[in-house]
This record gives sequence, C-alpha cells and structure tokens, in this order.
Amino acid sequence: MEISEIIMLVACAIFLIPSLASATRFDKWWVRAFDFPRLQISILIGLIIIVAVIVFDFSEVIHFIAIVLLIISLIYQLDKIYPYTWFAKKEVMKFEDGDSTDNISILVSNVLTPNKDYHKLLEIVNRRQPDMLLTLESDEKWEEALKDLEKDYKYRIKVPQDNLYGMHLYSKLKLEETEIRYLVKDDIPSIHGFVRLDDNSKIRIHCMHPRPPSPSEAETSTNRDAELLMLGRDVRKQDDSVLVFGDLNDVAWSRTTRLFQEMSGLMDPRIGRGFFNTFHADYRFFRWPLDHVFHSNDFTLVDIAREKHIGSDHFPMYIKLNFERKAELEQNKPEAEEEEKDWAQEKIDDAKPREKGV
Repeated sequence: MEISEIIMLVACAIFLIPSLASATRFDKWWVRAFDFPRLQISILIGLIIIVAVIVFDFSEVIHFIAIVLLIISLIYQLDKIYPYTWFAKKEVMKFEDGDSTDNISILVSNVLTPNKDYHKLLEIVNRRQPDMLLTLESDEKWEEALKDLEKDYKYRIKVPQDNLYGMHLYSKLKLEETEIRYLVKDDIPSIHGFVRLDDNSKIRIHCMHPRPPSPSEAETSTNRDAELLMLGRDVRKQDDSVLVFGDLNDVAWSRTTRLFQEMSGLMDPRIGRGFFNTFHADYRFFRWPLDHVFHSNDFTLVDIAREKHIGSDHFPMYIKLNFERKAELEQNKPEAEEEEKDWAQEKIDDAKPREKGV
C-alpha cells in the first residue's frame, strides 16, 4: 500500500470521529462540541470522500470500507441538519390572513458584555420596533446605554451581571407574575412570567441563557442540558400558550434541543426555512444557530430574520408571530418517547438543580 493511501486512510478515520462522538450520550464538552458544526463537518467529509476516491485504487478491501463508512457518516450528519433546509417540510404555518391585533414580535440579542457598539442594537430596535426585547450578557453599562428605550418599553425586568450572564427584558406589552429564577446555578438567571397581548390573551414566557459546555465554562453539558430539559418537562404540564426565547448555547439539531422540543411540545419556526445561524458573527465559515425562539402550536409565523452585526459575537434574532387558537388544529406538537424522557430525567438529577422546576 502506497504512503498516500495510508495517509488517506488515517484522514478517513479522523473524519469518522465527529459522527461517532456526537452519536454517543457522553456529555464531556469536547464530545458535545461535535454537535455544533454539522454543516461544516458535512462539507469536510464530502471533500475527503472526493479526495479518497481519487487516491485509492480500490485494490484493497479497506478502501471500500473507508468510503462506505464516510458515506454513512455524511448521511448521518446531513440527516441532522436536513430539517433546517428549505427542502424540509415547514413545522410552523405561515400567517396569511392579513393584519391582526394578535401579533407579537420579539428581538433576542446576545450583546457581548465588552461590546460598546450600543447604537447598533438601538438602530435595529428603532427600525423593527419589537414588542419585546431580550438582551443577554448585558451588564450595568448596557442597561444605562439602553435607558432611552424605557420611554417606549414600560415593562422591564433587569438582571445586570458582569459574568456574561446578565439579562434584560424590555416589553411594550404588559408583563405579569414575572420572576427571576436560578434553576441550576446561583449565578445563571432566567426570567419567567406572562405577557398580555393586545387582545388580552395571556402568554407564558421563559427567557433562558444556560451555561455552555466548553473548557472555559463547564467541562460537561450536564447543567445546560438539565436547565433546558427541566423547562421542557414543566412546559408540557402547564397547558398554557408559551414562548421560550434566548441564547440556549445549543444548536437546534442537537439531541438535547430536539428532546426539549419533544418534551415541551413547542415548535421551531426555522424548520423548513433555514439555519438562521447567529454565532459566530465574526467568522463566516464557523456559524451555527444558538439563539432561539420556540412557541406553542397556537402561533403562526409572520416574519423571521437574522439581523445585522452589532459588534457582538452573536447576530440578533427577530421574529414576529401571530397568536391564533385555530392553528392548534393543524399544527401537531412534537412528542418524546418514554426512553428519551427517562434519559432527560437522569440528566436533570445529575445536575442537582437548585429548584425543582419552573
């Protein structure tokens, strides 16, 4: 066997690792990191397959095995991201009935605490005029910079922190029964409560920003997974119209986020419409969707867009939804299998949450 073929076989083996690792349930940060760049991994696997076909003379069985395994790996990766392409069936219906007083618009923006380009976010807020604005990683300096918004946003929940987990919720619509909770860690807040639409409909809201698995944040994904899955478990029990939004520090196609959807019964308007990659804003090739808005099946989609760069490592995410009860009859909730529910409860127990639920 020639040296070029040996090198190619080693390369093939290396590019099988991401699929093998992400298919496991291990929660070490470096394993779960393979959940994020599935599109990038797919492209690289495709290129390796092309090069391997050129290099191999297929005189050895191992050549065929390597190509087949790579193809299986590519299919596995593509299967995970396929729902977020334009070829997939849309999970959320498009609102087609003209003007409605039941609309709600939300802008979610991880501002990056050291970022000083306050005016860039304000420009988007002034242009979009969202009913609700959620900022993440916002500290007292960001709070002061956004003070001019308070004349239009009468209802506010402020949690300024300098640990990259501060959050501020600004709302033109009435907020009720709001509370700041620390579900898993005492320095990671989340906001919960209700918002009243113009037609007086009462919608439960959850604003989240769990800690990601990374060498600088957490060695495992246990706490992040537990925070999301605990919310998913309890949302299903609440039997309310629901909105969940924030930087979940997880991609839409990961096992945890998919299970969160299945447990909560909430829907993802991106399915069938695109990735809407919000991170990393500075690196075009290294981007994936970390900022999310999930909703119950009594909403339809009016508009969804990723906004322009504001100096943060995240792009802001804008969405406008229409609340209509009849949509429940046509939009089916995701459902979790019992085995997956058991795994979710194990993750929650392992995290030893500070609170039993939301």
